[in-house]
Amino acid sequence: MTGAPMLRTERLLLRDWTDADMVPFAAINADPRVMEFLGPIMGRTASDELATRIRGHVHEHGYGLWAAEIAGVSRFIGFIGLNVIDWAPLAPAVEIGWRLARDHWKQGFASEGAREVMRYAFEELALDEVIAFATVANRRSRGVMERIGMERDPARDFDHPKLAPDDPLRPHVVYGRNRAEWLKNG
Repeated sequence: MTGAPMLRTERLLLRDWTDADMVPFAAINADPRVMEFLGPIMGRTASDELATRIRGHVHEHGYGLWAAEIAGVSRFIGFIGLNVIDWAPLAPAVEIGWRLARDHWKQGFASEGAREVMRYAFEELALDEVIAFATVANRRSRGVMERIGMERDPARDFDHPKLAPDDPLRPHVVYGRNRAEWLKNG
């Protein structure tokens, strides 16, 4: 598959990535507040490698973590979208995720974009379930999960296997939403 469809909300355009997104994405990944619960700050090389993996995911699956922009206002503000999880303990699963530039926080963009991505996941892709996870302390992301109708699933909470045993970010909580509930309640 090549590329992914563009998704639109009232204020956002979720689209394929372009080379022009690399510099602002690197700035997002270098912001200590953005990366507070996501892991170490990334330099340009690591950020570009992540963007390349994201673009490869879209090519492989036909959907992914779309580049997000405020339609007609701001070119690139981060990403919102879906990611196939192929590592234990959650595999196989599809997660919804977001990462936005800090100056676009607290304006409802993550929730707005995530609702459209959830609609696409259930109504267009017909996925059975979408999950989200975050380190326990990441109240901002957990708040988005709750605002888009996801429910905490404590039985699936886990210690992130890619983080050291003594890393305070290692404990993660899991939220989920299934297609049947989405189709019933939106």
